[in-house]
Amino acid sequence: MNGSGRDAVSTRTRRTAAAIALAATIAAGLATRAAAVPDLLGDVAGDALYTVAVFAGVVLLAPRLGSPVVGAIAAGWSVAVELFQATGVPIALAAVFRPIALVLGTGFDARDLVVYVAAAVVAVLVDLAAGSTRRARRGAAPFLPTPPPGRSAGEDGDPA
Repeated sequence: MNGSGRDAVSTRTRRTAAAIALAATIAAGLATRAAAVPDLLGDVAGDALYTVAVFAGVVLLAPRLGSPVVGAIAAGWSVAVELFQATGVPIALAAVFRPIALVLGTGFDARDLVVYVAAAVVAVLVDLAAGSTRRARRGAAPFLPTPPPGRSAGEDGDPA
């Protein structure tokens, strides 16, 4: 298979994995709320799952972005939403349309900022590990870029 075909398979595989992860993350988040998990644990789990869902959503939309970039976007979005909660606008919107609280939350909590960043880091590490496993199954070296179409690894003194 040539490089562009491999990229198409890799993109499709990553997008499929992200869709499955997003569905599982949403299900876990809803289950956490339905099971009435105790306050602190439920809050931290919900925050982490929110950031993981954002991570998976970004991968669905842009599967070729690198894991660290996706992690930065997910953490940035989550932090921005948390800071937006400090304005009081999300709680006012939730009073009119309750489901908006699932996306925007309702109250600012500084602890959530730490959870968002930690969850984004974990999501990046899991995504990198999954990508390494996929590349190893294809016979490519983990964490090394795939050579461009028409070139083989090691040509012109480039590392494999």
